[in-house]
Amino acid sequence: MGKWRSPKLWITLASLTLIGVALVQQSAQLRQQSLDSQGWWWLLLGLGLTWLSILINGLAWRVVLGWLGPVPEDLAVVPLFVRSNLLKYLPGGIWHLVERVRLLRPSMGGGPALAGVILDPLLIVAASGLMLMAGGWQNGLVLLAPIPALLLLPRWREPILQGLERSKAAQLQMAGDQPLEIEGSGRSGYPWSPLAAELTFVMCRFSGFLCCVQAFNLAQPAPSQWLSAFGLAYAVGLVVPGAPGGLGVFEATLLLRLGGGVAEAPLLAVVLSYRLISTLADVLAVGSFRADRSIGGWLARRN
Repeated sequence: MGKWRSPKLWITLASLTLIGVALVQQSAQLRQQSLDSQGWWWLLLGLGLTWLSILINGLAWRVVLGWLGPVPEDLAVVPLFVRSNLLKYLPGGIWHLVERVRLLRPSMGGGPALAGVILDPLLIVAASGLMLMAGGWQNGLVLLAPIPALLLLPRWREPILQGLERSKAAQLQMAGDQPLEIEGSGRSGYPWSPLAAELTFVMCRFSGFLCCVQAFNLAQPAPSQWLSAFGLAYAVGLVVPGAPGGLGVFEATLLLRLGGGVAEAPLLAVVLSYRLISTLADVLAVGSFRADRSIGGWLARRN
């Protein structure tokens, strides 16, 4: 019964209901949406950029781990990140974290491993929040933009991080992992380099989304408004990960934020196409690493 009382679950169900109602109401208009050859090329470019963003996210995570402490040179951080990324789609939303902690722990210790997997999304939320500034005043919404970044200051970051560590450690133990140390980051400074790395990731991610906007010829609003709305939706999708991969929450936030200024049917087409290419990019990223490993092994045997 406890899971049915979870606010995250109800928010996810409400988000999916909102999208479902919009799909029913706009079904006729959605059928009228079509892509010309240029639109398909835009979607292909969006797929490539979204795939690239996953690799950049893995590199950014490498920067996060390096900020926390020494990372063994033989630890393949980016392949680990990409391989485990698909596990976020499994029910529960923690299996990618379980896999990362399990593989990091022997090399870095349980405390830094746990801090590393939790600090990554916190930095992404901070980077996404900063993108809100691109949209201007927005009836005061811009005032929220710096709050996640300010919470990364040591006096607030460490209590928040340790609280999240206790919560996730309990979940990981229920999933069969061993007890983990609650240590926080162990750093007194501000994570400037990890935040810059995550901001690069989010901007690359947004470029893939903007390709979907271009594919359906949505001239309004301006790119800065799309950037602001994307940053808000991406942050909310991470904070409320009730569904696998944030499904529904990201899309519903975009619909609520932009629904008044953008025709709903094209906007639905954009968010649905972006969900499709982002999921496909996750699969392709894993496939590319496996293909690279297979080709490398084949060449080694040939030599």
